[in-house]
Amino acid sequence: MGVVRSMICVSIGRGRHKQIIAEHQHLVEQGAELCELRLDYVRGAPDLKRLISGRPGPVVITCRRPHDGGRWSGPEEPRIMLLRSAIADGVEYVDLEEDIAASIPRFGATKRIVSYHNFNETPDNLEEIYDRMAKCDPDIIKIATLAHHPRDNTRMLSLMQRSKVPMIGLCMGDIGTPTRILAGKFGAPFTYATFHHERELAPGQLSYRQMLDIYHYNDINAETEIYGVIADPVGHSLSPLLHNAAFREDGLNKVYLPFRVPREDLDDFLADCPKLGVRGLSVTIPHKEAILPHMTRHDNIVERVGAANTIVFRGKEMGAHNTDYRAASEIFDEALAGATSEQPKTALILGAGGVSKAVAHGLKRRGMDVVVSSRSDPRAETLAEKLECRWLPWADRYKVRPDVIVNGTPLGMHPDINETPYEGKHFRSSQVVFDTVYNPEQTLFLKEAKEKGCHILTGVDLFVRQAALQYELFTESSAPEDLMRRVLKNATSPVKIPEATEEEDDFS
Repeated sequence: MGVVRSMICVSIGRGRHKQIIAEHQHLVEQGAELCELRLDYVRGAPDLKRLISGRPGPVVITCRRPHDGGRWSGPEEPRIMLLRSAIADGVEYVDLEEDIAASIPRFGATKRIVSYHNFNETPDNLEEIYDRMAKCDPDIIKIATLAHHPRDNTRMLSLMQRSKVPMIGLCMGDIGTPTRILAGKFGAPFTYATFHHERELAPGQLSYRQMLDIYHYNDINAETEIYGVIADPVGHSLSPLLHNAAFREDGLNKVYLPFRVPREDLDDFLADCPKLGVRGLSVTIPHKEAILPHMTRHDNIVERVGAANTIVFRGKEMGAHNTDYRAASEIFDEALAGATSEQPKTALILGAGGVSKAVAHGLKRRGMDVVVSSRSDPRAETLAEKLECRWLPWADRYKVRPDVIVNGTPLGMHPDINETPYEGKHFRSSQVVFDTVYNPEQTLFLKEAKEKGCHILTGVDLFVRQAALQYELFTESSAPEDLMRRVLKNATSPVKIPEATEEEDDFS
């Protein structure tokens, strides 16, 4: 038997029949191979015949009760009759919860999805639940649970991979997002997405366009190599956009995912990486320092900086690297070479996190007098001690007259674009001002510096350069840096191309 490619099933939940019909037609025109019609979202009595007669493509008929995550508010008998009617009318799939599957007999060619939903947790007894559902005459078993820990993903994907019956195993919530993207790699016949990213029907659900355009779901298979970014939170990260676009450009069978990993789950996540097949990771807040004790080797830069932003897996080895340092050093070398006739002598670093460490070490390498100031005075003092430099309390940061000012804090990052770590009145025209924030590119910090005539460096420069260096570590080949820059600038542009057509809000 040949390998069947996993599909994306797009869930449609709208209040009016014409909205469902219009969205279904639109999705099929966009290439959707399967759509789930959520009858429980229909206001009033669903007209099944209207929804499925002349349908443009295959459907899953679902009518979910509130405790299963749905909106059906009527009696149980009419709901069961709708599902039986869908089978009698020959729809492609019908979704039956475990407790009603036995009361709805198989008929015709309709395939039975027997489903279990748990919106509170991922239970310890997943295998028992699976065994129970396997006795309900399923064509497909669907288990969807809420993830509290990254290890829930590993358990779910492993169960799906071992399943003798076709299985869809999804963990809900932002921690569970990887299961939605990796479903096909681990054997699921399809995964679920929503029509639009602002209308998710289950926690953590991605849109059809995100699944296609960012993660290229249709190209993921059992041989696809896994990379990703670990952070908490991780939803703001644009790294998946850059790396997946680069993989696509170079024709590589790799996918790059967002892994939300709470600080207390880092140990378990790293232990599970070999089981998932993870080959490389970008590392950001809060793990850049905490990850070091887990590494089997570090490069010289990591040893000096005391933080890593890149992990590469080679067999049983986990190697730590710091491309922030290399990228910042290259950017400053280029900028300072012609920024002023007199080389700057004093640098003020705002912040004491991983990126601040990397930049500070790079400036120390240039022989500059580095002064550190952070909203956390103890962290600033610790970094200054390691660098053998000065530190200032946050309230005293204006008491130094620096030639270079670097913002290594998240102040000014989208959506808090009206924040700045440094009042504009203190800038001088001779200064070099660098913001590590990349979204937006032109932060308030940089705008006010530019108004004073400062030479500015943006976070886009740093982000693209460090990502390109990560890509080279992941792939052992050159990165398409121009493409990565275009992708980032498009993603952070205030003008966005809508995900659906303008007809989306006119379906009523």
